[in-house]
Amino acid sequence: MALVNEHYLKLKAGYLFPEITRRVKAFTDANPEVEIIRLGIGDVTQPLPPAVIDSLHQAVSEMGKPETFRGYGPEQGYQFLIDLILANDYEARSVRLDSDEVFVSDGSKCDSGNMQEIFAADNVIAVADPAYPVYVDTNVMAGRTGEADAQGRYHGLYYMPCTEANDFLPELPDRKVDIIYLCFPNNPTGVVANPQVLQAWVDYALENQAIILFDAAYEAYITEEQIPHSIYEIPGAKECAIEFRSFSKTAGFTGTRCAYTVVPKGLVARTASGEPVSINQLWNRRHTTKFNGVSYPVQVAAAAVYSDEGKFQVRELIRYYMENARIIRETLTSAGFTVYGGLNAPYIWMKTSGGMSSWEFFDQLLAEAHVVGTPGSGFGPSGEGYFRLSAFGNRENIEEAVARIRNKISP
Repeated sequence: MALVNEHYLKLKAGYLFPEITRRVKAFTDANPEVEIIRLGIGDVTQPLPPAVIDSLHQAVSEMGKPETFRGYGPEQGYQFLIDLILANDYEARSVRLDSDEVFVSDGSKCDSGNMQEIFAADNVIAVADPAYPVYVDTNVMAGRTGEADAQGRYHGLYYMPCTEANDFLPELPDRKVDIIYLCFPNNPTGVVANPQVLQAWVDYALENQAIILFDAAYEAYITEEQIPHSIYEIPGAKECAIEFRSFSKTAGFTGTRCAYTVVPKGLVARTASGEPVSINQLWNRRHTTKFNGVSYPVQVAAAAVYSDEGKFQVRELIRYYMENARIIRETLTSAGFTVYGGLNAPYIWMKTSGGMSSWEFFDQLLAEAHVVGTPGSGFGPSGEGYFRLSAFGNRENIEEAVARIRNKISP
């Protein structure tokens, strides 16, 4: 008799975004004449930069010729892309890494979810609350938690509430934890962490032999010069942190799929008997066992992001989305809503109207303004009473959406 992994049964009714899709479908089926504007899921809308498309076409053509065809590539990524990553994303910020510390993948969602596999089941996991749901759900699936309580908190996880009272920045744990998920610029709140905040986390991790899983998928949207783009800009971080990066939101690769994870060779965890084990070697073993690598054409396209033309075009993409964020933030603020974010990230984190729950506000926004956003409670219990709007949209849709909210919804 085949038995299921019963830890999956602990998960709440549905992953956040499929539940949004289900509710929107039900509404549109009942109201087919209504035009819905979607500012919910963080999917980009602008096309890939021309430099990326040109390189993608060239690489696809190479795959059609015997002399330039490529089959399996190195699972960790082609050296030409890794060299560009090191030079542009790290050496340019005075961070030194070795090429075998970079692992190219098909998405930081996959990597941030899969990384927990190489750690023991009895590690104490700390997550910011609210947080990207993958951090919590994958640890539930792995059996590191008990059931969820009425507020949605899973027994066994250490939650770090991020609220207005602490400027949406997680506070250092008051006890020892082993694995810490941090995301800056933050999804969903849009806040960033300055060097002093990140140094405190690195110091805590070093003191407690903990490991930080640092999601930097939105680092390209940072506008303030003093804000670090990488955890490795902080002294000591290479001894305690893993970093996830993505081309998805930076260069529009959500449908093309390319990302990378940095696992420093100086990073160790320990066996039950206290012996140190290289996390880099464990991740390399896991990565090469379960993954055959990102396709050659996609890696060539990712390399084009670092060309002079690619850098300019990517900056223009980011400028476009951040102008959308400015429009959302300023329009809703002037209408009387309380909003955060949108300065160093493409997300706006707003309070719901009149003390509504996040899902009640979702339903009102859908029914009355015909706008889709993301309920804050879907990111964790401390997200209740908040709502996320994404700046990843076409300009005319952004302007129409905020006009509808301003005219139809009371703050």
